[in-house]
Amino acid sequence: MALNHTYDVRLLQQETTVGAGVQVLLLALLGTAIGMGPAGWLTGLAFALATWAVLTRAVLRSRLSSFGPANRVTLGRAILVGGVTALVADSFESSPPATVFVGLTAVALILDGVDGKVARRTGTSTALGARFDMEVDAFLILVLSVYVAMALGPWVLLIGGMRYVFVAAARVWPWLNGELPPSMARKTVAAVQGVALLVAASGLLPYGAELAVVASALGSLVWSFGRDVLWLRSARGGAMPGSPAGPAGSQDEVARGAVGELVGGR
Repeated sequence: MALNHTYDVRLLQQETTVGAGVQVLLLALLGTAIGMGPAGWLTGLAFALATWAVLTRAVLRSRLSSFGPANRVTLGRAILVGGVTALVADSFESSPPATVFVGLTAVALILDGVDGKVARRTGTSTALGARFDMEVDAFLILVLSVYVAMALGPWVLLIGGMRYVFVAAARVWPWLNGELPPSMARKTVAAVQGVALLVAASGLLPYGAELAVVASALGSLVWSFGRDVLWLRSARGGAMPGSPAGPAGSQDEVARGAVGELVGGR
């Protein structure tokens, strides 16, 4: 049994190490294709190292029997997000080619609807997988907010930072950790954030149109968060029977919904 356990641990470590290696390969390809500068390289490598360290620790603590196909899809998205992060860091010195930036971001957003379906079809849904998916989504939205903020203003950072503010607030007001009924409106608002930021980042629309698209996305996000916070505040004294939304969901769903969970996410 000890030998089998050792083998499983090594196999799980290999999965995360391969992911880090592919991340470095993607950075090398980007560096060759667009001449990425030191800021992009250092940021991309820091992302790869942090992802490898955090994910390896989480996987080993979860004692999974295998990494699983859904987690591999999410890891692939994380690698793409690492590439986008490097391009955003490099953009402070020179703007990345729009086709490369939009391409990486679009694929990362599209794949967000794949890992959940894979998890359900293969029966490999796990709490770790859901959290991994959520954190990748959150970070992508944050990075896109930074990029778009350079053109539209720092107020755009509210889109990427709101989820992290919510998590921090929940440490101060524990009732924010309460259960929340699932909501299609919440998921729709979440999906809009990534799409709106991508559209604005593409540069295809006039400035005024980009401003309107991102401002509308932020407005819907504030509404979604506000509605959920009010519900949680009302429910903190006890359960809320008879809610029209159906069975309650966890705080992870609240945070996931608010930061860019596309329909079909885990």
